[in-house]
Amino acid sequence: MRSKLLAGSNMSNFMSGGGVRIAAFAAFILLSLLLTSWASRRSKGAAGFFVAGRNLTPMQNGLAISGDFMSAASFLGVTGLVALFGFDGLVYQVGFIVGWLMIMLIVAEPVRNCGKYTLSDVVALRLPSASVRGATAASSLLIALAYLLAQLVGAGALASLLLPIGTDAAVILIGVLMIAYVLFGGMVGATYVQIVKAVLVWSAAAFLLVLALAHFSFDVGAMFTKAKASSLHPDHYLIPGAYLKNPLDTVSLAFALALGTAGLPHVMTRFYTVPSAVDARHSAKIALVVMTSFAIMVCLLGFAACAIVGPQSILQSNKAGNSAITLLAVSLGGGVGSFGGEMLLACVSAIAFATILAVVSGIMISSASTIAHDIFAMLVFRNDAQDKRQVRVAKIATVTFGVVAICLALAVKSLNVAFLVGLAFVIAASANLPVILMTLYWRRFTDAGAVAAVVVGVLSSIGLVLVGPAVIGAHGLVFKTTTPLISLANPGIISIPCGFLAGWLVSLITSQRTSATSFEEQQLRMLSGYGAEEAVEH
Repeated sequence: MRSKLLAGSNMSNFMSGGGVRIAAFAAFILLSLLLTSWASRRSKGAAGFFVAGRNLTPMQNGLAISGDFMSAASFLGVTGLVALFGFDGLVYQVGFIVGWLMIMLIVAEPVRNCGKYTLSDVVALRLPSASVRGATAASSLLIALAYLLAQLVGAGALASLLLPIGTDAAVILIGVLMIAYVLFGGMVGATYVQIVKAVLVWSAAAFLLVLALAHFSFDVGAMFTKAKASSLHPDHYLIPGAYLKNPLDTVSLAFALALGTAGLPHVMTRFYTVPSAVDARHSAKIALVVMTSFAIMVCLLGFAACAIVGPQSILQSNKAGNSAITLLAVSLGGGVGSFGGEMLLACVSAIAFATILAVVSGIMISSASTIAHDIFAMLVFRNDAQDKRQVRVAKIATVTFGVVAICLALAVKSLNVAFLVGLAFVIAASANLPVILMTLYWRRFTDAGAVAAVVVGVLSSIGLVLVGPAVIGAHGLVFKTTTPLISLANPGIISIPCGFLAGWLVSLITSQRTSATSFEEQQLRMLSGYGAEEAVEH
């Protein structure tokens, strides 16, 4: 069995078929569609469609939030990075966890008290000008599109490995299901799909980890020793430098992940779905516990994959390492061709597919809310849009934005678009986060300062990425013989201070008479919850 697992010629065979695997996929899709149908009866009005009526419990919302974190990038990507490069793969998980600590301590409760449906509502409570709402809405949509495009391209490649269908068909299938979940179930449907997915993926990781540790008689030290000996870089496997060779790039990436998480629109929208600010904080606590335990398990599974499967077999199956967890499942189940191996592979594959669908649905509902509420209701209709009109526009936006994302994903599917995930985080940290924090905590912040922070944050993020090694140079998309103008693949360490500095400087040189009064009113609402949006009765 072991020789079959290690033979590269058989890798594509076991990854491309399996009736049990197809049945597992079909079962999850059926379950998720039933949940969406049930949820459609609870999505009443704009509040029901956009924020689940603000009736979710902290446990429900905490699991849904953790579902956003437990994406295919974590379950498949980080496992593969740890298996191939060891210590450097841990940076991604640590960055996310630090970001959630900040969300729990200084962002969750104020966002729930000050907002209504979208991230722009938090800023508009104090700075209600059309320019501020337009700028924050545009940056939120840009972040969502970059993140969604990367997820769809990656999802298509992964689903084509796990299902007997081509990449194009996989992208279209995932996109259509994503649109259906949001169109018919709204935030309620997306939430329950996330909850089911979170429970499944956490349970699968725990079960696989128990099997992996049992393989080494529960001697973790023996597993690490075997992983180091089996790795591609034994001397650097358990220390930094095997994957992220530039220490400054490592720090910059960690900054973007830690600070960008608090600026992601689809993450912040989650705190509007509970009845109160206290519930929002409890949601963040529950999510942090679930995510931290999952992050630890995923990292250990990466080391187990290196020790049991071996990096050469992982690379033969998928150069990015995304198949590490599936290969480990087959090996722990008894090897290729065994009943246990096929069953474990079917379960892991279906759960990986579930993670993809749940995350893209969360991004889509946030994007639809931004288009319908921020752009049409508040800017086009000038706050004169009824709930039914907002929901109708949101559904049209869901179909339109979804189709555009699918078409773009099909157009760039042959390119390495992994940098788009980093771009989404660095824009969120450089543009959205400065505006959120300065709106909530700085008295002298002005409309002009908010617009400046968004514009400079977005332009510096995109500009630095375009002239960096992610786009230019030997490992980039274009001009492969050209030396990048900067060496940082993720320029967060430069663009994040630029966003904060622009907002600070422009606010100092501009005046706004109402800002002081508005700040006091906002502080009252932020700290006491007086005037905050209430839950809607079913």
